[in-house]
Amino acid sequence: MHRRALLSSLAVLPFITPVAAQAAQIGVNTPFPPLTPERIKALAPAGEQAAWLDYLRRSETQLAADQAALLAERKGLSVIPADPKTGNGEKTMPLTQPTEWYASAEGRKVADNIVSFQTPAGGWGKNQPHDTEPRVRGQHFVAGNTLQTKPAGDFDAPTIPNWSYVGTIDNDATITETRFLALAYTATEDVRYRDGSIKGLNYLLNAQFPTGGWPQVWPLMGGYHDGMTLNDNAMISVARLMGDAGRGEAGFGFLPADLRQRLLAAEQRALAVFLKAQVIVDGKRTMWAQQYDALTLMPASARNYEMPSLSSAESGSLLVYLMKQPTPSAEMKAAIVAGIETLEKTRIDGKAFEHTPDRLDRRLVDKPGAGPIWSRYYDLKTLKPIFGNRTKTLHDTIDDVEPERRRGYAWFSSGPQSALKAYIAWKAKYG
Repeated sequence: MHRRALLSSLAVLPFITPVAAQAAQIGVNTPFPPLTPERIKALAPAGEQAAWLDYLRRSETQLAADQAALLAERKGLSVIPADPKTGNGEKTMPLTQPTEWYASAEGRKVADNIVSFQTPAGGWGKNQPHDTEPRVRGQHFVAGNTLQTKPAGDFDAPTIPNWSYVGTIDNDATITETRFLALAYTATEDVRYRDGSIKGLNYLLNAQFPTGGWPQVWPLMGGYHDGMTLNDNAMISVARLMGDAGRGEAGFGFLPADLRQRLLAAEQRALAVFLKAQVIVDGKRTMWAQQYDALTLMPASARNYEMPSLSSAESGSLLVYLMKQPTPSAEMKAAIVAGIETLEKTRIDGKAFEHTPDRLDRRLVDKPGAGPIWSRYYDLKTLKPIFGNRTKTLHDTIDDVEPERRRGYAWFSSGPQSALKAYIAWKAKYG
């Protein structure tokens, strides 16, 4: 089926498993479709199958090489070093310090740590502080890789024991390390920082899907991590990095010309797939999903409570990114206008999502003058808010979400308002 026809059929495709009517439950979330040779041969256009199969082979080869490298280091060790500590990794890698700070002892300590924890593939793990001591022989490349035990059927259960997020763009991982090392090299001319930054950029080029997007984790680790990931602005951040580095901005002036051209081409491919992935409902462009099946560009699920849907926060961030493009095409202009119109249509005024006095719960309450806010997710058929539970049940009201998820997840936000504000200036310029 032609991709446009696939998107136009959103109103009839069963993204969620129907269930018998009971209370406000409207469905059950379904697992992310795997990226396999069988699905590639069944769904990818004939002319693209070779590229997809090669991508899958390269991922499997790199995964094996990464694991072999760690095993080789551990051979002969009497004690395996403890996993790295977890924490707020981004906080330890500031990108706005004066140039001299990156050449200071404090800045170089961070840069040295970053270099030491770079995976053989060239990426980094997430939620890992870098203001600590460098990695030692045999230590895991990324934090949080002790054996995880999650119930069978949990969409977030690890698919490879003791090997999760070994190279990821989640929570700005790899993106931040690559940018930091570029700034560190500019300040110090230490070739280790230059080489580490270039290796990070090549890692991201290798991880890019044939269609132009990026998975959350590469080499692929299975599950929804293999999807084209807009969640938490992951793919937007990578595309922006490709553009900055390709133009020699943000400290990347040292890059060779051939690499810069590859990076600029990668950003253009990302921009193209952003436009293709804009969800069409009833023949009209709307917003974007947070997660896609990379083969079909159809919205897909992530964690148990994250269903195929339109995502307001990611759509707002993407619209701001698109509005910063210097020479928007007619198609890009149409995508921006439609996205803004959908945000206006789905905004919620006069309400707030607030903690109860005991802070054990959160509720959507009437609050005159408040807003606008947006639901995190909107149904693909009705464009009405939709919510999920850890048990995978889907609901049309936040009141039917269990308290733990209700208070522990950002079901509503004001973030998309930044896109509405940016649109005022963009519209005045482009009409």
